[in-house]
Amino acid sequence: MNHIPQIRNDNGIPTLYVKGEPFFVLGGEIHNSSASSLEYMERHVWSNLEGLNLNSLIVPLYWETIEPEEGRYQFGLLDGLIGQARKRNIHLIFLWFGLWKNSESMYVPAWMKQDTEAYFRAEKVSGEKLNTISPLCEAAVEKDAQAFSKIMAHIREIDEEESTVMIMQVENEIGLLGTACDYSPAAREAFAREIPAELAGEYGVSGDWKAAFGADAEEYFMAYHFAKAVEKITRAGQKEYPLPCYTNAWLKQYPWYAGSYPSGGPIREVHRIWKLAAPSLFTLAPDIYVPYVADVMDAYSYEGNPLFVPEVRKDAVTSSYCMYAFGKHNAIGYSPFGAEELGLPPEAVDRPPMEVMAALNIDPSAFEIEGSKEYLSRTYGLMEQMKPLYLKHRGTKHLQSWCRKSETDYGAFFRFEKYDLAVAYAPRMTAKPLGAGMVYELAENQFLIVGMMSTLTFQAKAGENVKVNFLRLEEGEIENGRWKPGRILNGDEQMALKLGDMPECLYVELYKY
Repeated sequence: MNHIPQIRNDNGIPTLYVKGEPFFVLGGEIHNSSASSLEYMERHVWSNLEGLNLNSLIVPLYWETIEPEEGRYQFGLLDGLIGQARKRNIHLIFLWFGLWKNSESMYVPAWMKQDTEAYFRAEKVSGEKLNTISPLCEAAVEKDAQAFSKIMAHIREIDEEESTVMIMQVENEIGLLGTACDYSPAAREAFAREIPAELAGEYGVSGDWKAAFGADAEEYFMAYHFAKAVEKITRAGQKEYPLPCYTNAWLKQYPWYAGSYPSGGPIREVHRIWKLAAPSLFTLAPDIYVPYVADVMDAYSYEGNPLFVPEVRKDAVTSSYCMYAFGKHNAIGYSPFGAEELGLPPEAVDRPPMEVMAALNIDPSAFEIEGSKEYLSRTYGLMEQMKPLYLKHRGTKHLQSWCRKSETDYGAFFRFEKYDLAVAYAPRMTAKPLGAGMVYELAENQFLIVGMMSTLTFQAKAGENVKVNFLRLEEGEIENGRWKPGRILNGDEQMALKLGDMPECLYVELYKY
């Protein structure tokens, strides 16, 4: 039986399977340079991750270290990372920092950086060259595809039996910054040509790019060519080892014009083009540092694009968003960025300079870590223990999830078979999670609640002239999908179902009178 990690359709829900079993990525992504030294990983990363309840780590692979000389590949660093992860029973997702990382070509080998004629740069309309190799440079894309295929073949050779490596990210936050379009000679020529037949058929338009797409032409043109390049690279790698692959998006955000965010990257508005041109990717994933995380997850989770969050803010609210990602959107996985810092004192966190965060529209609070480790560890631990229960109920009306989305979002309301449920969110507090949680309808009058920073009120259906009260209310824990009761709550403790800042579990049995 094929036990290569894969995305399977599990009762209509895309699900990662590892060694033939469903696997939910409870992850952390490490800083860009951490994985360039195995010694650094041992000293400053692995030890800091202890106690987080991670089952996966998202780790960069650097083209410049793997192919320092053209055509000669070195896999010592890759092998070492896999060995370190195995020793700790942690799975890996590798980020291929190949041709493009955060819109630039900063991780390509020195021999490629220096040959600007063969591996030509994208250009602004003025002719200024960017530090970004053009996706229309076929020679560069071919070299990247070769390197990626060698990597995948090597991973298969040393890891197919173990499945330490589960997923590959192809490139990172690609696109063009500072210009909506590539104006290199090759790009100008392609832009003036008739649009590809597949796009003409998909959109019902014709002509050259400007005639077909008007004001969106430049961004659509870049999206198509970046997606085609990523598809070529992905296909070359999957031919050697068919691991699930995805790519990630730097979000479209203020000031909202292409080039202020990377033009051509897989933002939500151009998914139609990306899906058409890069069908080998199982999803297009958002990197989320904005304050409206839940809204972004809502937008990026749809049929044909399962939610995977490889990078997200790491402050205390991240535990709330994690619960919502799985409870609401059946996420493949969730992973705050800079996870190795969660175990540090807050003053030791390496934050980007304020001017950089301002230039990139990053919310500075995304890098605050006070309380984060404890809240996220608890949430990850709950997700692991809930797994059998979660697998049984996800995607059905018997599992509902909530998360506070904004300052004017005060609560949620759910209708179950015999009872309704009103959820009120606690006020937002510094270094605390947001109101969030899941509720399982175990039977028509039995509910299991997992959540934080919320007050819950069960009530009768509209028009029913009855009151609702508790037959039984228990606090406790979930262990391997089973309820393990603690105290029976009655008297004063029964006056309100109130969830505090640390995620907790309650069992509720109701009756009407």
